[in-house]
Amino acid sequence: MNIFGTDGVRGVTNSGYITPFNMTKLAVSAVNFFVRNHYKTHNNKFTIVMGKDTRLSGYMMEPALTAGFISAGADVVLLGPVPTPAVAFLTRSLRADLGVVISASHNQYQDNGVKFFNASGFKISTSDEQKISEMFFMEPELTSPDCMGKALRLKDTHGRYIEFVKNSFPKSMTLSGMKIVIDAANGSAYKIAPRVFWELGADIFEIGTSPNGTNINQNCGATSLSALQKAVVEFQADIGIALDGDADRLIVVDENGEVVDGDFILAAIATSWQKNGKLSSKKIVATSVSNMGLEKYCETIGLQLVRSDIGDKNVLEKMLQVGANLGGEKSGHIIPIDYASTGDGLVAALQVLSYLKNENIPASSIKKLYVPYPQLFHNIAQEIDITNPKVVKVLEHINQTILQQNGRILIRKSGTEQVTRIMIESKNQADISVAFAMLAEIF
Repeated sequence: MNIFGTDGVRGVTNSGYITPFNMTKLAVSAVNFFVRNHYKTHNNKFTIVMGKDTRLSGYMMEPALTAGFISAGADVVLLGPVPTPAVAFLTRSLRADLGVVISASHNQYQDNGVKFFNASGFKISTSDEQKISEMFFMEPELTSPDCMGKALRLKDTHGRYIEFVKNSFPKSMTLSGMKIVIDAANGSAYKIAPRVFWELGADIFEIGTSPNGTNINQNCGATSLSALQKAVVEFQADIGIALDGDADRLIVVDENGEVVDGDFILAAIATSWQKNGKLSSKKIVATSVSNMGLEKYCETIGLQLVRSDIGDKNVLEKMLQVGANLGGEKSGHIIPIDYASTGDGLVAALQVLSYLKNENIPASSIKKLYVPYPQLFHNIAQEIDITNPKVVKVLEHINQTILQQNGRILIRKSGTEQVTRIMIESKNQADISVAFAMLAEIF
């Protein structure tokens, strides 16, 4: 059995695996696995860097995990509330052996979770997750009293990460004269995000920067944009920046209050980096649900869009495979790998802002880069066998006679829910309706 899902161990607090007992056991299992299989130095303690978001349950999760790490012989550096990408960065910067994030990302406060980063700042592999899971169900191995670890809190965690983020912005450029609304989702970047943009010279308006433990992602942030849209128009701002609870996602709102999703953000950064010679290859990576309009746009500027499975870990894996240094998801996970080893909403935002400043164009220009294809998303509460001859025949008919080269159908099992997800995409909205009607007859 694997206790890990698509992005770490996640669930409702005080149920399932997300209990104090299970968190302590998970911590022991993780240390035992990595010490046995990866950690070769015996002169120093195995060192773990751990951060969290602003959920009330973080006060339970942090000490439970800390107790487990210490009892297995590891030292723990506690960061407090910081973005997920800050933990990835500080794991590398502090030469730690493991990074740990306590967060359920964009989920509501009732959920929480744990995800791990290796010493290079990348999320651990699915294989490592499976092996930690196997150890989780075994009797935990604790260290002797004289070999137990200890915990300390890192001073100036925020300052270190802020300088790291600012260093991704051109040193010859400032944000002077720009009015920016920041929505930090009442999450882990609630202090950091405003400081980054203010220190670079922007005029800042804040929303979603007053966490109380239960309002993370509540009617704010990258998954709930209406408040930011309203604020951008009200303050006559140049742009709105929306993060999620752990600040590894970015969604933009332009000066007119229109949403600019991750596909458009990827297009803007790719355009900027290609022009400035920063792309490592002629390839960028997006996911299976990223818009065909983005793919066609990439072709017009001489780039190839390579698709991965959904999930930022899958995006990163594909980037490393094809030698790309830029990739992302429609949901707002943008991985600018020259700067960050995971999705980083703040670094991505600065890449967008440098593009706008360089070109001297408004944020609304991003949505003029390409015309997105219409997409229809539908969930079915059953598993669909796409190898069934009847299904194969209908799909072939739709692809050959209706969509042809102007669209596609994607059918996949959800990684987070007991449903099958269907996406139909076409340049022609009418074709989508016809294709969906045909599918409805067999599902």
